[in-house]
Amino acid sequence: MHCKVRRRLRSPVLRQWSLAAAVACCSLGGTGFAEIPVATSLTARDSLDATSDPLPDAQACLDRLTWMPQEFAVQIAPESDQDYDALVSFPSPAASGDAVNDRVTMEWYQPRPREGEVPGPRPAMVVVHESGSQMEAGRVFARSFRGRGLQAFLIHLPYYGERRKGGGRPENADFTMLVRQGIGDVRRARDAVAVLPGVDPAHVGLQGTSLGGFVTTLVGSLDRGYQDVFIMLAGADFYDILQTGQKDTAKLRDKFAQAGYEGERLRELLSPVESLRIAHRLDPAHTWMYSAQDDEVVPIKNARLLATTSRLERSHQLEFPGGHYSVALYFPFIVDHVAQQMLPREDAAP
Repeated sequence: MHCKVRRRLRSPVLRQWSLAAAVACCSLGGTGFAEIPVATSLTARDSLDATSDPLPDAQACLDRLTWMPQEFAVQIAPESDQDYDALVSFPSPAASGDAVNDRVTMEWYQPRPREGEVPGPRPAMVVVHESGSQMEAGRVFARSFRGRGLQAFLIHLPYYGERRKGGGRPENADFTMLVRQGIGDVRRARDAVAVLPGVDPAHVGLQGTSLGGFVTTLVGSLDRGYQDVFIMLAGADFYDILQTGQKDTAKLRDKFAQAGYEGERLRELLSPVESLRIAHRLDPAHTWMYSAQDDEVVPIKNARLLATTSRLERSHQLEFPGGHYSVALYFPFIVDHVAQQMLPREDAAP
């Protein structure tokens, strides 16, 4: 869950994230598909439609993760000195009481048209980053999706990026509360993206890596708001993952133990955000998983458990040799595969 990408990029293997980005991205020159307006505000409305679940435990989980749909304002602020083209922001549906954190932000990466291509609405992808504070893996994905012709948006989870300016993450922050807020933010992001110029509102996908993969799983399990869901380096049974995972998972396990959360007390703490409770609600025809066979952070057995719970066919379960970090070697293939599911056949990369 905790991919410290910037620190690990110094290793020869993890430098592949930078190399993969160069290989996977097309030319970034030219103008965007839609002119980004000078700082402006648009009105969106939640399309959340979490139908009731016949399983009482699943319904109890849904009741804690959903909210009453309402209208909300979406702000657009163009950026001229960043790799992304604009910052998009909107209010969180699950406010924490911190005004900065409760303003959800997304980096907007606009695609560049190919020679002779007529500008028009494009499919969009909301990217949920890993737990590293620099969000580098998430940004690599967003830039690469832009290079593939998608409108790409990197959402900042609670207390990341623009949402932690003026202070860091509170020491006493409730872990499950922050994850629950992130789930609401990512689901609302779909409706914020749908009203933006140049976006095809009927084709908005969701992709998440590591921590972002766990959030993506839960968001996709709420309803069918996102057309396609792409889960990378995540799994089911969060409690078991914390007991058996190594490296960053072990560090998180130690932090919980220091705070007094072990055994059944830890299991109870994690229960509100346990994907096993609602992952059966994912649409198996529009969900794909990407896993590392020797993942030392999220064991492969937990990835396969999620795939089984979600009723995914084998063609929707892609497993790669390597670990949680070295799987970056396959990044260009993964980007191409995702783009092939999202783009019209004539636009997809071979």
